[in-house]
Amino acid sequence: MDYTPGIFEMDMSKINPNNPNHVNSTLARQLALYVTMYSPLQMAADMIDNYEQHMDAFQFIKDVAVDWDDSRYLEAEPGRYIVAARKAKGTGNWFVGCTASEHGHTSTVKFDFLDPGKKYIATVYTIKQTTVTAKSSMKLTAAPGGGYAISIIEVSR
Repeated sequence: MDYTPGIFEMDMSKINPNNPNHVNSTLARQLALYVTMYSPLQMAADMIDNYEQHMDAFQFIKDVAVDWDDSRYLEAEPGRYIVAARKAKGTGNWFVGCTASEHGHTSTVKFDFLDPGKKYIATVYTIKQTTVTAKSSMKLTAAPGGGYAISIIEVSR
């Protein structure tokens, strides 16, 4: 089975006017798949024009690791949703991904997996940036068939 994340254009008629199909996903879910599906070989699967329209979201694909030192499964209900946090190999950076079924999902992400006493910049796609620590939490909602993705970059001292 070939399943490649990173599709930014869900309306196939924009690529081929004779194709009325729609990808049942959201841009945020496509980003989250880079975290929730383990693959040490990742790629950007869409056309460059679609990425150029969303360079802020494309930054996540550029930043996300392909190998991990640690993986944590923060929430999961088979067939409904998964929230995974993964630490990029050899760094203090973490990435969080949530994918949800047609029911959507609301979660409160606790950042207690982060190193105590350190600060991080969390960028939530789409787009919100805030400082977090191991004591922080954030309430996020994944749309039906959607998700969310967060990059958590350690603040240099």
